[in-house]
Amino acid sequence: MLPLEFCDENTQTEGDNKMERKKKQRFALAWLAVTAALLVSSLLVPSAGHEESVRAMMCDAVLHGENRCALFGMQVNPALISAVVVSGTLLLAAALIRVLVIPRFRYVPGRLQSALELAVETFDGLAKTNSPHRNSFLGVYAFSAGVYIFIGTIFELFGFQTVTTNGISMALPAPLSDVNAAISLGVLSYLVILSGGIAGNGLRGVGMTLKEFSLPLSMSFRLFGALLSGLLVTELVYYYASLSYVLPVIVGVLFTLLHALIQAYVLTMLTTLFYGEMSEPAHPKTAKA
Repeated sequence: MLPLEFCDENTQTEGDNKMERKKKQRFALAWLAVTAALLVSSLLVPSAGHEESVRAMMCDAVLHGENRCALFGMQVNPALISAVVVSGTLLLAAALIRVLVIPRFRYVPGRLQSALELAVETFDGLAKTNSPHRNSFLGVYAFSAGVYIFIGTIFELFGFQTVTTNGISMALPAPLSDVNAAISLGVLSYLVILSGGIAGNGLRGVGMTLKEFSLPLSMSFRLFGALLSGLLVTELVYYYASLSYVLPVIVGVLFTLLHALIQAYVLTMLTTLFYGEMSEPAHPKTAKA
């Protein structure tokens, strides 16, 4: 015979489990009911109609000729506002990490310390592998560029809203979806490569770097094209009502995360690779016997 107290505890536990299951079932049913109600209402409510064609929508996503925003009294591309927000956030986060987190680093790292060390070691290792002669500054630039590309790309997933000068509400795009931002980052990477050539080989390094005149264009448009393709596919999916349920979430997240990872790696890898090639000291020619 089991003690009476044990039976009472067992009965109470089973009762608590049943109550917990009932609560979960009620929550699931309520969630399904709300989802079904929103879906039915979205189908029944008549649409206001498209204000612009697919062609006009895609042209504006590339050139930003229509949907412009006000910033300090100027009409600018929405991507510029995204760039200001991302840059300010990264600078603020860097200052807080330096003041509050780094002084508390321990010999046995925690999760945040492990994540920071992994990110730094990844880009620092990329710089040391591709440029064994000069890599102190290169590691810093690779880390900065990689973090900016990754954070700037996934920024559009948050859907921060802004109002254009035409009074239309729109989500802020990724900073590098603007061709000007992509060209700026490509040219900056090229100048870093040029500085490596000058530091390693002087005027000869300048000539070696200038031979790769197509490098900033290739890096810029590769970055711009990859990020813009994800933006256009997502915009196209949202444009048609028959595709605007569930699918945009999958497409948007998938394209954004893949582009964030791939483009951050590709640009930093190309920059460190060419930097190492240009900064490598020239081997003196051996005199013939």
